Amino acid sequence: MLPSRRLLTIGLQLILLLLAAVAAPRSTSAQGNHVALVQLRGIINPVAAGYIERAISQAEESGAVAVVIEMDTPGGLDTSMRAIIQRIMASRVPVVVYVAPPGARAGSAGVYITYAAHIAAMAPNTNIGSAHPVALGDSGSEQQLSDTMQQKVTNDAVAYIKGIAQSRGRNADWAEKAVRESVNVTAQEAVDLKVVDLLADDLPSLLDSIDGREVQLAGGRVTLATRGLPVERIEMTPFESLLHVISDPTIAYILLSLGTMGLIFELSNPGAILPGVVGGICLLFALFGLGTLPVNIAGLLLIGFAFLLFAADIFAPTHGMLTAGGAISFVLGSLMLINTRNAPFLEISRVAIISVTAGLAAFFFFVVSAIVRSRRRPPAIGKEGLVGQVGTARTALDPAGMVFLNGELWKALSESGSIAEGELVEVVGVRGLTLLVAPRPAEKRLRS
Repeated sequence: MLPSRRLLTIGLQLILLLLAAVAAPRSTSAQGNHVALVQLRGIINPVAAGYIERAISQAEESGAVAVVIEMDTPGGLDTSMRAIIQRIMASRVPVVVYVAPPGARAGSAGVYITYAAHIAAMAPNTNIGSAHPVALGDSGSEQQLSDTMQQKVTNDAVAYIKGIAQSRGRNADWAEKAVRESVNVTAQEAVDLKVVDLLADDLPSLLDSIDGREVQLAGGRVTLATRGLPVERIEMTPFESLLHVISDPTIAYILLSLGTMGLIFELSNPGAILPGVVGGICLLFALFGLGTLPVNIAGLLLIGFAFLLFAADIFAPTHGMLTAGGAISFVLGSLMLINTRNAPFLEISRVAIISVTAGLAAFFFFVVSAIVRSRRRPPAIGKEGLVGQVGTARTALDPAGMVFLNGELWKALSESGSIAEGELVEVVGVRGLTLLVAPRPAEKRLRS
């Protein structure tokens, strides 16, 4: 067998090779004369921003005629939104933002990204709007600003989107309303108001519609020739997909709960290994996901305090009192963990909070109950474990002799008179390596 150190080295090398494989970006098969398609789904966060930046760079390198960002988003973080907009502005390839499929939306940060596109289009039965900024405090919760500060934040957001609108020739007045009044419009209304350029039923229709259009890039004006061109998808790598999924508030919350529970189980059962490893991985992924979200520190501390109470009830059982207190603390912390009233897409699912809390409470109640039951059982090993056991006298005890017990011969001393050879005896005590025995009562013999 290989030494354990060598096995560990080989395992680490395999993990690094696997991470390198899943993190490697996929390249498009076409070179030139094609349209690159990027799908942006869910919350705009650092992972999504990195993906869009990589996709545009990859499209530039492969000679794509245009990049189509098929978008469906409720909004996201300001820093990630601005990173995407800056990359679109600097792109050497025309960028088309297409709010699709039917039923999709471009909310909050999605409004800004749509406005920044060289060409903006929407599918039928989609909507766009609600771009009012949400100010977050140092703790991550929604900050209650003074009227003056709120006005400054709003004015900054208005100036930013109006500047983008003017550079793209879109409706700046409606953009201001989307920020100040959180207005929404349908796809057809967006076209009528010149919020977007056109309506397209599907991707082929979009490519036909934008063919021949002239757009202004950073390096000059370009005329699009997209009719009939093949479409090459630029997808997230498996690693990017994983990071994007765990950046979802509900997923990060579940990983945080599972990770902490795994570590507590490992600490209460040293040597189990698997719960500790899985718990550590879940916890690290949870910290990454929460790092991309506006986390309320007070909520995080309440969740941490809940797990301290759970752990305390394992090591010093209080018949479930600490577990009940931990469940209350956990629910309060969960509700406060991400607190943004004007950004419901960042909230943790109430169903997830109820399910996880019920699961954790049941788990720790079960563990605590098992510990209490084990402490009430009579000792099974050591001197105390011998008391009450029944053996057979191998020699007459008058008062000393030999007793056969648990497959072994023991020196024994009778404390209640002579005991004949072959009689059943019961251990009533232990003195050093000598058993103190007494004849087994008749009623116990009958029951046995």
